Amino acid sequence: MSPQNPEPVSPRAGEHDEAHGGGLGSRLNWLRAAVLGANDGIVSTAGLVVGVAGATDERSALLTAGLAGLLAGSMSMAAGEYVSVSTQRDSEKAALALEKRELATEPQAELVELTELLEGKGISRDLAREVAEQLTAHDALRAHAEVELGIDPDELTNPWHAAGASFLAFTAGALLPLLAIVLPPAAHRLWITVAAVLTALALCGWSSARMGAAPVSRAVLRNAGGGALAMGVTYAAGTLLGAAGV
Repeated sequence: MSPQNPEPVSPRAGEHDEAHGGGLGSRLNWLRAAVLGANDGIVSTAGLVVGVAGATDERSALLTAGLAGLLAGSMSMAAGEYVSVSTQRDSEKAALALEKRELATEPQAELVELTELLEGKGISRDLAREVAEQLTAHDALRAHAEVELGIDPDELTNPWHAAGASFLAFTAGALLPLLAIVLPPAAHRLWITVAAVLTALALCGWSSARMGAAPVSRAVLRNAGGGALAMGVTYAAGTLLGAAGV
């Protein structure tokens, strides 16, 4: 005989594993930098060395072009990420400073604003007021930073970390096509490089989609297709230039 009031069954581990909390945004930011860095490293270096391979099969020329592309690209990615994140961090710090001043000079107006923001999320007016008062009493600046600005004051992005991650990601990605084009015998360089690059881009798309809970097939096709197009265009250009004796 079944019990009248069965106790609720707790979900088993793995049945409800979606990410919650502010850590998701931080993780996705790091994922974005890593994926962009690796993709750029693979595609740009592959396009460069495959283009040169269309014009010449000299290993020294391929190595020189690949290394130059790796160093230029990794430094460019690091510098660009540093500037971008520094600008974002400065904006966040300025917004937090302004919010701090407003809390000091107009606390009641800020309380009303926080109440309205919470009410806009679907909370009833009375409950929103109560929650706003409790959040303000606990940590007013954090409450406004998270609800109003979408900023965690303790987790501002570090531009040096972002630059370093982009540099390493680009370098790791660029090494694959560089090694694939210079290590094999001349007769097999091109197809080995193309196969290695497309495989790496597919894996990169797969892993980024899995970590970001996005459609896998779309990410894989997008990454591999973009790489194939880049290599096709540069190889055609290199072949034409080589045939013209440029």
